[in-house]
Amino acid sequence: MSAPRRSPASPSSTRLLASRRRILSGALGVGALAATGTLAACGDGSAASGLAAEKAVDLKGATLKLMVNQPHVLAFTELLGKKFADQFGGKLEVTAIPYDQLTSKQILDVQGGDGEFDVFDYFYFGLGELVNADALVDLTEWIGANSEIATDDFLPSIYDPYTLIDGKRYGLPFDGDTHVLYYNAEVFEKYGVEPPKTWDEYDAAAEKITKDSGGSVYGAIVEGQQVPMILGCSFINRLAGYGGTLVDSDGKPAFAGEEGLAALQHLIDVSPSALPTPLQTGFDQANSAFLSGQGAMLDTWTDLGLKAQDPSSSKIVDKWGVVTLPVGGKNTTPRTALDAGFGLGVSSASKQQDKAAAFVEWATNKENNLLLASTAGSGIDPARKSVLDADSYAQAAGKATDVIREGLDGTPLAWPSQQGAPKALQDLVDQLALAIQGQTQPQAALDKAAESWEKELG
Repeated sequence: MSAPRRSPASPSSTRLLASRRRILSGALGVGALAATGTLAACGDGSAASGLAAEKAVDLKGATLKLMVNQPHVLAFTELLGKKFADQFGGKLEVTAIPYDQLTSKQILDVQGGDGEFDVFDYFYFGLGELVNADALVDLTEWIGANSEIATDDFLPSIYDPYTLIDGKRYGLPFDGDTHVLYYNAEVFEKYGVEPPKTWDEYDAAAEKITKDSGGSVYGAIVEGQQVPMILGCSFINRLAGYGGTLVDSDGKPAFAGEEGLAALQHLIDVSPSALPTPLQTGFDQANSAFLSGQGAMLDTWTDLGLKAQDPSSSKIVDKWGVVTLPVGGKNTTPRTALDAGFGLGVSSASKQQDKAAAFVEWATNKENNLLLASTAGSGIDPARKSVLDADSYAQAAGKATDVIREGLDGTPLAWPSQQGAPKALQDLVDQLALAIQGQTQPQAALDKAAESWEKELG
C-alpha cells in the first residue's frame, strides 16, 4: 500500500500540548482531574523538538466544537454533552454531518480556512484522506506519554485499523462497529424457518417468509443505499462470509474472485424477497422496518439489540434473536467486518488543541465508552476490552452479547484506510449498484471496481 502524502503543516498544527490526568467524579465518573504533558507533532507527522514545560490541561468551563457523524448526535449531545457540562461546567457545540459527506466536510473545514472545529468524529476508512489533507494532529507521542489512556485496553481488532497510518497514530477508537444478523423470532416460528448459518439458508428463509406471508412481512431487509457505509457494508459482510477479503497481502484488490462474485450474486438473488428497493434503503429505513416487524432479517450494527428491547422504539420487544453473520461457499468459519467504525481526532486547525486532545481522551475512556455502548440510540459500540467484557454491558446488550463478543474478539475484516480509500470504496459500491440493477454483469462490475482500486490505492 502506498503511504499517504502529506502537505506542509499549518502554523497552528505544529505543536500539541498533551495531558496526563485523572477524571473528576461526575454522573458516572472517577478520580480527580490533573494534567501534565509533552509536546507532540501535528500536521506533517514530524516529532517536536524536545518536551514542553509541564502544564495542566484544565477542561473546566471549556467550549469545544465537534463535527460528528449524524447517527452519533445523541451520543454527543444527550450523553457526553450533559456529562461534560456536569463534570467540567463546559459545553460541547455539536455539528452533525450525513455519513456520506463526513470526511469531505472535515477536510474542507481545515483546507477551506474556516478552522471552525476542534474535534473530528472520523470514519476510520477516511483516515488516510484526512492525514493527507493535514486535517488531523499526529497524536503518536502524546498517546505514548499518557499512560492513563490505557491503550492496551482498546480492542486489538480495531486499535490499529482505526488510528494508525504510516506508523503514526492520529486518534483514539470511539465506536467499535461490526455487524451481526438480527432476526424476528416470532416470524421465524410462524413460518417454520430456522436462523440461517449459511447465506444459502438466508436466501431460502427470506424467500419462504415473503412468499408465505403474501408480502405482509418481507423475509429480509437489505441495506443498499449507494454509499460505502451502507451498500459497502452489505457486500463486505457477504464477502467475509464467503471467505474473501478486500485486499491481499500486497495491498492489491482481492474482491473480484469467486468469493466476491458469490457475495454480489447473493445480493442480486435476495432482492426479490427483500424489503422493496434495497438500493434506496439506508440505516434509518432498515432499522425502522425491522423494529416495526415489517422485515424478518437484517444484518446491521450491534446496537440494534438495545433498540429492539426499548418499547418506545420497538414493536418486537422479546420477539427477536441474533446470530453471527452466515458463511458461504467453501468457508465454514464465521467472520464479521469492521463496518464503518469511528475514531476521535484533533483538528489541525483547532486553536485549542490541548483541550481538544484532553477531550478525546475523556470521551474514549472506559467509563464513557461503557455509558455510550450501554445506551439505546447512542449508535456507539464497544471499543475497549473492559467494556466488551463488562457485566453491565452484557445486561444492556442482552442476548446479543456473546455474538458481539465473538465478532470483536476475533479477526474482523478491516477496510482499507490509506489515502484514496473513500474514492475506491465509492467506486466499488457504484459498480455493485449497477450489477444489482441489472445494468452490468456481476463479474464485469467487480473487475471494473478492481481496476479503480489499483489506480486509487496504488
